Amino acid sequence: TGSGKSTTLAALLHEMNRTRPQHVVTIEDPIEFVHKNRRSLFSQKEIGTHARSFSEALRMALREDPDVILVGEMRDLETIEIALNAADTGLLVLGTLHTNSAAKTIDRIISVFPASRIDEVRGLLANGLKAIVAQQLLNRKGGGRVAAIEVLLSTPALASCIREGKSHQIPDIISSGKRL
Repeated sequence: TGSGKSTTLAALLHEMNRTRPQHVVTIEDPIEFVHKNRRSLFSQKEIGTHARSFSEALRMALREDPDVILVGEMRDLETIEIALNAADTGLLVLGTLHTNSAAKTIDRIISVFPASRIDEVRGLLANGLKAIVAQQLLNRKGGGRVAAIEVLLSTPALASCIREGKSHQIPDIISSGKRL
């Protein structure tokens, strides 16, 4: 909410559309950016119009044989679980969560699942995660706003950190500039 996530994702999809022939399904509430088909084919779904929930729309999207799925809000267990399983099959899944850091994003995803499934979810996340972008819009001195962006790219060591439940180490690694 107000951090520029939708704008960042729209820019990413615009670049994909400019450079890659892919089938992209977006799931939003509401649709914020209309994407015209250029190199990519877009199918845009709106909650309340095309489906009752993000999880229902995500299940429908998977039947369309997409290459990329954008999930506007990943708030509940069912939506997150479907998204993780889709990523595990090789789809590029882009989604938003309300967190303010990469480590908190990982923790938020894992925390929606019951304790009995934590190891399974850590494995899915470790295998499927490509990157996390955490961003906030900060007020500039003198007016206007500037984006503060944290980017965490997946590496084998990050995957190991996720599997072992050591997401608390991620902020230190990011701030020191060390590669995982």
